[in-house]
Amino acid sequence: MDGARLTRRGLLVGIGAAGGAGAMYAAMGALGLAPGEQDKAFTPPRKGDFSLQGRAAAKVVILGAGVAGLVAAYELGKAGYDCTLLEARAEAGGRNLTLRGGDRLTELNGPAQAVTFGQGSYFNAGPARIAPWMVTLDYCRELGIPIETFVNRSAQAYVHTNGRTMRSGTARADMYGYIAELLAKATNAGALNRKVTKGDQEVLLDFLRRFGDLGPRLEYEGSGRRGFVKYPTLDAGTPLTPPGTLHQVLAAGTGRAITNDFGYDQATPMFQPVGGMDAIVNRLVEAVGADRITTGARVTGITDQADGVEVSWDGGRIKADYCVATLPPHLLAKIPHNLGEPVTAALRRPVPVAAGKIGLEYGSRWWETDDRIYGGVTETDLDITHIWYPSHDYHAERGIVVGYYNTDQHAELYGALTPEDRRRRALTQGKKIHGEKYRTGVLSSVSIAWERQEHIQGGWVRWPDFDSSFTLLQRPAGRVYFAGDWLTRLIAWQAGAMESARGAVTQLHQRVLRSP
Repeated sequence: MDGARLTRRGLLVGIGAAGGAGAMYAAMGALGLAPGEQDKAFTPPRKGDFSLQGRAAAKVVILGAGVAGLVAAYELGKAGYDCTLLEARAEAGGRNLTLRGGDRLTELNGPAQAVTFGQGSYFNAGPARIAPWMVTLDYCRELGIPIETFVNRSAQAYVHTNGRTMRSGTARADMYGYIAELLAKATNAGALNRKVTKGDQEVLLDFLRRFGDLGPRLEYEGSGRRGFVKYPTLDAGTPLTPPGTLHQVLAAGTGRAITNDFGYDQATPMFQPVGGMDAIVNRLVEAVGADRITTGARVTGITDQADGVEVSWDGGRIKADYCVATLPPHLLAKIPHNLGEPVTAALRRPVPVAAGKIGLEYGSRWWETDDRIYGGVTETDLDITHIWYPSHDYHAERGIVVGYYNTDQHAELYGALTPEDRRRRALTQGKKIHGEKYRTGVLSSVSIAWERQEHIQGGWVRWPDFDSSFTLLQRPAGRVYFAGDWLTRLIAWQAGAMESARGAVTQLHQRVLRSP
């Protein structure tokens, strides 16, 4: 240096020129010059099952403060990164939306709805249940969010198909019974001799007798599994009328309805945060820092550069070392960028799916007192598709029923209606199952059409197939990384957003640690 005095500024500039902004931020942290938050070791409320190994420092801009964006910021923050989140909507959370009295719900090309639910009532307009194996529960544990059971299947709920309504337990008993009878008789007659050994036949027959509750002649004639008009107590009770014939049971078309919860992402029971699904968002925002989230910031441009990423938005411009884009792909594809045509084409591949829900608040919990339904879901072949009963606040004075939860064409049909017409149609359809009481005693309602939610425009997306576009977006485009449930096989689940965020920040962190 020929005797010249090396200043800290000069040192940092030299490090930045040689190793990039990430190296410069790391040096700033070592010298105690990085932002205050970077100097503090982050300690989550409880030890988590995931952490980025090693500390680093760089500035990251995250597009979208939904679950994926918040988890990305949360995990990067624990590793020492300086994160800024840009969110176009008025509040964080994205599709994790819980509505309560006093809220206001707006829609594209539609009237706003004032939410007038009573004190303590809430409606999960977006995600509402969590499977036991999902990473979502790990974050509830880590963030100290209390959970409770979500009753995903109830034998007391109904199945309504082809104009006929029966209890879910009855529909399952009849279908399983006749299937067991057919297979048992085929087995007993030796029709399976070439495929099943004698010993296996005996085991299979024993199972089928139990599975279908078959009689001594291997016939299904109904059983107590179907339920009762009056349940046994001091006497034998009053059983339901005998089941119809096999033809009648098959013609009822209950197959889809009674297998709706057979998927690997379903379970009996499932779980939910106490007090509303937005507890996850609220705790993540608290952990990330609300001051790091800029709401009302609609992104208008993304420019990948050799030394960072520049993002423009309605209120200004920001330069960061890296970017994590978590916006819905069909909206991200419309933002001007220099990431290349293959990226744009890949973002256009997934198709947004229409989805809708309505929350109906009743002055009494008649489904508990009259129908003896405590949680669970009624499956239908009507355009409402499902009716959900609350799995919390049992025996309270009032409660909220999800009067429809539909997708695709049915959701588009309801979404095109006014909120009042959605309510009127939902009550008319629900009356076919519950009778006139379903249309009386409604205190208030609110409905959402996710395809009409600004800056989201869809409940989730559907890939035509998980092709090269899917894998392309799982890798960075320059210094821009992508994350969201749409980049996993858990589309429409919060767990998908979380897993994708973990994958993206792991790639980003490993890259920074490898930087010279």
